[in-house]
Amino acid sequence: MHSVPDAARMKRELADLVAIRSENPPGREVEAADYVAAKLREMGLEVTLDEYKPGRVNVEAVLLNGPGPVFAFNTHMDVVPVGEGWSSDPFILREDGGRLYGRGACDCKGPLASMLEAVRMLAASRESWSGTLLAIFVADEEIASEGAKHYAAKRPKIDFAVVGEPTSNTIYSAHKGSLRPVVRVHGVPAHSGTPHLGENAVLRAGQLLGMVAEEHENAVRRRHHPLVGEASLTVTRIHGGHADNVLPGACELLLDRRMVPGEDEDAVKADLADLLVRANARFGLRAEITDWKATTGGATETAADRPVVRKSLDVARRRGIAEPGPFGFQGGCDLVHFRATGAEGVVIGPGSLSVAHKADEFVPVDEFVTSSLIYRDVAAAMLSS
Repeated sequence: MHSVPDAARMKRELADLVAIRSENPPGREVEAADYVAAKLREMGLEVTLDEYKPGRVNVEAVLLNGPGPVFAFNTHMDVVPVGEGWSSDPFILREDGGRLYGRGACDCKGPLASMLEAVRMLAASRESWSGTLLAIFVADEEIASEGAKHYAAKRPKIDFAVVGEPTSNTIYSAHKGSLRPVVRVHGVPAHSGTPHLGENAVLRAGQLLGMVAEEHENAVRRRHHPLVGEASLTVTRIHGGHADNVLPGACELLLDRRMVPGEDEDAVKADLADLLVRANARFGLRAEITDWKATTGGATETAADRPVVRKSLDVARRRGIAEPGPFGFQGGCDLVHFRATGAEGVVIGPGSLSVAHKADEFVPVDEFVTSSLIYRDVAAAMLSS
């Protein structure tokens, strides 16, 4: 394949994308979607915009190029809120010392601009591959992966997928998943001067916190995966009491349960419900799960011996990545939803997760340009005629 990436064009398109404010919340990816759709149409792809909620839009683009498998590029158009501490305007891309700074530069508008360039190169050399190329760019990955969940629910036929997230151009083939139950611990309100006439829900919650810590230590963390490490259970929020002189009648905890590939979500939910049953048996504690907070989804992996993993590792090595993996994400991403369609996939992208979500987020220029070649070459390898 003779085409080469145009680094100046890639920087221009990244600058355009960074300037489009798609902070989530509220998300509002519609302007970014319109921009991306126009670029893909210029390349000759057939593009559909799917507005699944007001202002929340997925881009679905297709390039049919003869018989063969279906290969999808995917990343997200939303970014986290800007926050404090930036050295320059977060919506104006700034190049300094071989780095491109801006909100979303690495998570995930850098991978998005790089995927656009990869699609452009593939569209310009159709004689070298055969099959169907998809470019699926979604809304709302940062909060609940609603865009990817909405797309996957249509049950599209996809054989292979590359999901763009910052991995320093190494290959990630697994990631954790999460569940966040809201647990209400019940007490009996009473005047704080006569606590024996009531039941203090905050003290009761303290008993449950001890059990949460035990459950993590004795059971949950023993579930281990070679790429992503241990499963975990912890508490991230607590709220109880409504007056200074009243015994709390209720206390709410938000639990955070990280799952590893191979764990079943329904079984994990059953375990969490059982923890409350055991708390009742042990302490007479009354508690219930009242809600499940939205998360990006479950855990997943593509086995290391699958072709898309092996070819991705080969391509990364050829492009100068000395230790390409495969690795596993501690957090979640949209790979799980593409796996749910039946696709086998990996996560690849320029930039480091260690600077994502922070002030002065950046992507190294060399990684940014190289990633477009890695994306192109992986797609071409999976779509080889």
